[in-house]
Amino acid sequence: MTSFNRSTSRRLKKLTQIPSVWEGDRRPLSSSQTQPRDPEGKGDCILWVDGSQGIVRGMDVVATETGPEAVVRTLMRAMEHPHSPAKPARPQRIVVRDREIQFYLRGVLQDLDIAIDYAPELPLIDELFRSFGEILDSQIPDLPPQYAQALQEKAFAIWQASPWQFLEEQQILSIEINRWDVGKLYASVMGMLGMEYGILFYRSEDSLKQFRAAVLQDEESQGRLEEAFLKQDCLFLTFERNDEDEEDDGDLGDLPLSEVDPTFGNIHPLEGLRSVLYDEEALVVFVALESLNRFIRDHRRQLYADSFPSLSHRYRITLPHADEATKTVSVTVSTMPELTAELEEMAGLDIDDEMADSSMMFHSLRDDLIPEDSFLSLGVVSWEMLEYLRQGVTYHPVGEIAKVGDGLPVILIQTSRPRAKTVIENLEAAGGLKAICFNPGADPFDGNQYDLGLLQTQNDELFLFGEFLDDDPIHVEARRKWNQRCKNTKGYCGLIIAKGLTGAARGNPQLRDMMALFEARSLSPKDLGIGTLQLVPELQFE
Repeated sequence: MTSFNRSTSRRLKKLTQIPSVWEGDRRPLSSSQTQPRDPEGKGDCILWVDGSQGIVRGMDVVATETGPEAVVRTLMRAMEHPHSPAKPARPQRIVVRDREIQFYLRGVLQDLDIAIDYAPELPLIDELFRSFGEILDSQIPDLPPQYAQALQEKAFAIWQASPWQFLEEQQILSIEINRWDVGKLYASVMGMLGMEYGILFYRSEDSLKQFRAAVLQDEESQGRLEEAFLKQDCLFLTFERNDEDEEDDGDLGDLPLSEVDPTFGNIHPLEGLRSVLYDEEALVVFVALESLNRFIRDHRRQLYADSFPSLSHRYRITLPHADEATKTVSVTVSTMPELTAELEEMAGLDIDDEMADSSMMFHSLRDDLIPEDSFLSLGVVSWEMLEYLRQGVTYHPVGEIAKVGDGLPVILIQTSRPRAKTVIENLEAAGGLKAICFNPGADPFDGNQYDLGLLQTQNDELFLFGEFLDDDPIHVEARRKWNQRCKNTKGYCGLIIAKGLTGAARGNPQLRDMMALFEARSLSPKDLGIGTLQLVPELQFE
């Protein structure tokens, strides 16, 4: 049997021993309304109560499989660090209703001069656990029980349909229901950026526009963003990883159905955020998901088009657990190209064709290789790490590189796993990477000067990977180190493509996150010979 260290026993014996009788017990915490996804209950609760004073001195909730040591750990805290208003102390007597716990405590506490007794009933703890049970049984479930399974099935159907593969957040679909005091819902699909996955069902067009405007105006103010978030008026479905303990090393969108959980809820300016749906809300979301699933099934190919098409389709949805008179509802799902164009204009995503055609920007420079939300850094890979990297990732060598200096200078691009794969495939389709260059750029609209990071592929196409203000002290220092390292390697450098943008490794990818290494030559602006590039709006620094 495990016992206290002698120093621990001496420390506990220094506590004042009070003439009190403490009750202790360990019991399961469960509820008759436990959610279907949590059939195992809620663990065990350990309680230590001062029966003489009628106060709880210590309480813990532990996993059911946790050993008897947990009872002692809670008891130690009850003695040394009790809940207020109790003071640190040692009891004269302890009473438990479990013989095994009694014998275990007698062995562990034998040096502390505490009597350990048995009683078949513990009145104070019995009353506390009755209160706990009432609280648990009175909790409102996240979803109405009669609709929970149907809603989860519709959510999983959305996950399998993956509308975020072809619909951007500003490409809005209207869902006309005309029931339960809901006229239209305006659906915005999240997930194309590989960060959050789900669907927001706005109750009004104004709420959608106001939130978009607030985000664009206050995107650098976290407090204002939170305020704007809570002012939305919408129902929502989001997806989360169902194993919180599993290392988050990739895009949630890569996970199979078995590893994600849907979460439903409501946001309203006067109510805030709640992850609970009531009966009518559950039916509204059910109808919205079912009609949206059918619309995606019927028009998937058209929704993949470069331009957002004008589409509309009417469906009759059968409701779960409804009587004959009200068991169906007629729903119309439509795309909203005009609203989408308005939202794109608000975000500055629209491009004036005449401006694009008349732009002085170098005609072969493209910005469609590296995803916009990627993490970018200029750095170095040690020669030792480089050898491991070459063996463990997709590797495209360029020649014999002299190992001079602290390592190979590299540009690191971190994005989501599927987008990283696409970047790698596109580079390989272009013959691989030929060179990396920093070239001056200018914005004729605000007068700013930029240092543009460019990738040149073997077919001589140029791709923009980064825009940096040329007077940014952090970038200036990073460029100084880059130039020196490239000088050491006789002009050799590399590009690393990594995954894990939304995981714990965001901004600091480890070796396991790195997917490809393209070695290349470093070119100066003079070598490239294209002069100062003029920026158009979509390439402006954000």
